[in-house]
Formats: sequence, C-alpha cells, structure tokens
Amino acid sequence: MKAILSLLMLLAVTLTYAQEKNQPKFEKKGNQTEATFYHDNGKIEQHGFFNKANKLQGIWTSYDAEGNKTAVGLYDNGVKVGKWFFWSENSLKEIDYDNNVIASVSEWKDKSTIAIRD
Repeated sequence: MKAILSLLMLLAVTLTYAQEKNQPKFEKKGNQTEATFYHDNGKIEQHGFFNKANKLQGIWTSYDAEGNKTAVGLYDNGVKVGKWFFWSENSLKEIDYDNNVIASVSEWKDKSTIAIRD
C-alpha cells in the first residue's frame, strides 16, 4: 500500500512540474505585456505582445513542436495588418492583410527543376 501511495505522490509531483513548465508566461514591458505560450514538450508555441487594452499588438510568431517557425505576422490593436508569412513543410505563403481582411495571397513551393540543354 505504501508503494502505491508513493507512486501516486511521485506522479502528482511530476504532473504538477509539467503543468508549471508549460504554463504561459506574461511579463509587463512598458505599456505592453509580453506573452509566451508553450507546447506540451516545453518548446515555444507562440510569442508576442498584448497592449494595455489586452488586444494583440505588434509582431506575433508561432512555432511547431520541434521549434520551427510556422507563422509570423503583425497585429495592430487586435487586427491583422500587413504581410503575414506561413511556412509549411514545402511551401511559404505570404498573405497581405488590410484591416483584418485578406488583400492578396502569394505562395512559393519548394520545387527543383533541372534545365537540360540539347
């Protein structure tokens, strides 16, 4: 019985540590709050800022669970503006936002072609 109780206590401590490790981190920087969110494995999932009205502000960056950048874009008072970039395994999408509305989309694929001269 003591062994089971000890095992349960060890599991509870481990789960508590894992939850604390992956909790979002918020740090006041002037009039803004810097925010960092984490994947379950402890790597950064998103990083950016909130303004004093608690709206997304400035550059926000997203990462996959391996730490590769998957998206970066700009918020102005909670509204998507300007160029946003989205990376996937074999492509890059550039999306231009105007007041939270998509204005244009460009996509580049990772392809290689060989030119052969006769």
